[in-house]
Amino acid sequence: MPKPTVQRVTDIASRTAVVQPLPPKKSRKNIGKQNSKQARVLAMLRAPAGVTIAAITKATGWQQHSVRGFFAGAVRKKLRLNLSSKKVNADRIYRISGAGGARTGARRSSRRAT
Repeated sequence: MPKPTVQRVTDIASRTAVVQPLPPKKSRKNIGKQNSKQARVLAMLRAPAGVTIAAITKATGWQQHSVRGFFAGAVRKKLRLNLSSKKVNADRIYRISGAGGARTGARRSSRRAT
């Protein structure tokens, strides 16, 4: 036995909500937080003495492979900074080297843009 169908009366005013305008998009300059883990790690890397992976893991709570991934992905590729490392005793010291840290255009990807 099929159920009886009930017609519903809909009120358009009750179904529509007030539409709020979207907040303005943030520019690239405003995206980075000054107190973020990324900012702290970059400050540690910019120090003249440099920093070890162990010090970064202690400061951020990241694991060693996450720190290395941050070096490769964010520091080298995204931010295009020169990251140098030097082995001192048994520890490897990392730091951002060069004037301002920006890479030159000499080292570009071998892939062509399509």
